Amino acid sequence: MDHQLLFDKTTYKCSKLITQEYSTSFTMGIQALNKKYHMPVYAIYGFVRYADEIVDTFHQHDKKLLLDRFRQDTYRAIRDKISLNPVLHAFQLVVNEYHIEQELIDAFLKSMEMDLYKSDYNTDMYEEYIYGSAEVVGLMCLRVFCKGDDDEYQRLKKPACALGSAFQKVNFLRDMKSDFDERGRVYFPGVDFTKFDCNAKAAIEADIQKDFDEAYKGITQLPKEARSGVYLAYIYYVKLFQKIKACSAAKILTERIRVPDFRKLLLFFSTFVKYRFN
Repeated sequence: MDHQLLFDKTTYKCSKLITQEYSTSFTMGIQALNKKYHMPVYAIYGFVRYADEIVDTFHQHDKKLLLDRFRQDTYRAIRDKISLNPVLHAFQLVVNEYHIEQELIDAFLKSMEMDLYKSDYNTDMYEEYIYGSAEVVGLMCLRVFCKGDDDEYQRLKKPACALGSAFQKVNFLRDMKSDFDERGRVYFPGVDFTKFDCNAKAAIEADIQKDFDEAYKGITQLPKEARSGVYLAYIYYVKLFQKIKACSAAKILTERIRVPDFRKLLLFFSTFVKYRFN
């Protein structure tokens, strides 16, 4: 038995478990991808999820210290091509195999750090945060899907960013109450949580729709083996977005809107059938 391969395999499985426990929707999306993409995308999700947990969850600890250590350990793992932290070891395997740029990792960790001290955002900071927290995650996955084809990556880069942006903005709308109540954050620039109304909601929704429209163009051009999984994630967020659009501004401030698990399963099977037979 090759114990190095065994170690790699078990670290990938740790990231898979993290994805399954934290997000049923992304787990379903990954399952709709070609099997060769499963473990690399699980590794990316495990990495970004644990970084997000540092800034959102560990209130009894020094979050800045934890994030700094996580950053240092990440770069060390990538440089040395090994880590005894299973999440970081799996992530470095993907970074090194698919040549994910350090700029993407830097931008992601910068956005996580912004969550430690920012509670409201102007337009520039909002765009910087969305790029680092969401768009670069899509670009990391795109590096995996393009498998070293840089021309294809550059061609699909803009719609991949748009998809990540749409997902994050929908999350901001969905989580507006908890972000404000639990963390004192309002991500949308110029929006006062206490005065959030239908006009502010409509303007945000129009911006999100532009992102979805741009993203769809790229999804149709993705490698076939990746297209169904990304399309499933797209459809899930479109359904969630439609539910949010149907709600009043007042309801957004008092309730977290979600797509029931049975509906997620229906979306999964309909997407799987569509791409398996067409």
